[in-house]
Amino acid sequence: MSIYQNIGLDGVINCSGKMTKIGVSVLDESVTEAMNQAGHAFVVTDDLLVRAGELISDYMKTEATCVTNSASAGIALSVASVIAGENLDAVEALPGGDMKKREIIIQKGHAVNFGAPITSMIRVGGGIPVEAGHANKVEAEHVRQAINENTAALMYVKSHHCVQKGMLDIDEMHAIARAFDLPFIVDAAAEEDFLRYTSKGYEMVIFSGAKALEGPTSGFVTGKKAYIYACLKQYVGVGRAMKVGKENVMGLLKAIENYFNKDAEMCVENQKRKAQALIDSFNRIEGLRANMIQDEAGRAIFRALVHVNLGESKSAKWLNESLRNGNPKIYVRDHKANIGQLSFDVRSVTDAEISSVCARVQELANQTV
Repeated sequence: MSIYQNIGLDGVINCSGKMTKIGVSVLDESVTEAMNQAGHAFVVTDDLLVRAGELISDYMKTEATCVTNSASAGIALSVASVIAGENLDAVEALPGGDMKKREIIIQKGHAVNFGAPITSMIRVGGGIPVEAGHANKVEAEHVRQAINENTAALMYVKSHHCVQKGMLDIDEMHAIARAFDLPFIVDAAAEEDFLRYTSKGYEMVIFSGAKALEGPTSGFVTGKKAYIYACLKQYVGVGRAMKVGKENVMGLLKAIENYFNKDAEMCVENQKRKAQALIDSFNRIEGLRANMIQDEAGRAIFRALVHVNLGESKSAKWLNESLRNGNPKIYVRDHKANIGQLSFDVRSVTDAEISSVCARVQELANQTV
């Protein structure tokens, strides 16, 4: 029984992935031990942030890093850094102030809601989001024509939430930013191949510390020194509301160490094995058809996709809601429930939980509605 069940909450089986809604990740004992030790000592917070940034930059092969309390805070701080820089008056005035150069250009298909609108995070940092192009088609000309004397930066969002067709790719957006001598901000919160993004020389790349890294609630912005130092400066302004505790900083450092020492190939093989176990079970249930898919954004994540045809009264939406209403609650990816599809992410699922999920789905399939 989990600590949450001890206070009267239902148990949860996480078949949806590294989702904030259900607690993102489960921490390794080495991470919790680092956090425990951090909580039993004092440290000069500014010194800790600088040193942690140096250590993370060694892993990421970047000039500098600013630790944040989340990837969404990283968006706000990155935006604030290109608007206010290290000017104290400007930093303290955000998100207001009389700075005119504050427009952040983003492709319309990237203006997503990840639990909150990404445009809200831009505004928190004092920015004005400018959506270029259309939800299903953005041309380079759309972006270029949106640039003016008030443009502060271009932003690219790498996420499964984004429209995956008809958008400019990251290299095309970066080329436009370079042509206009504008900083380029990349939100890669849930990405798993960190060096793929940090090796490109982008001014700022934002990652979550709690998703792929399986660390505590945290995040970081890494990239070019001038912009990262400006991010750190925001902690005496809007960043104060986003401060990260010493325990989470040390937990993040341990999680990064663990991540770069793990066997990535073995992790993928374990995913495929567990996904296949679900697929084999689901394909024995009349009205379900399952197959393996890779993450829509191209990450090395493999899931069981289930096509639901259990009858008119037992839609994919019904199955999803029924799974969530049990105890334990089973959360799956329901982004395509409206077209009869659910997907099961197995990264955080134990072998015992695989059996529980299969049994529960079979029970619901046999249930009379």
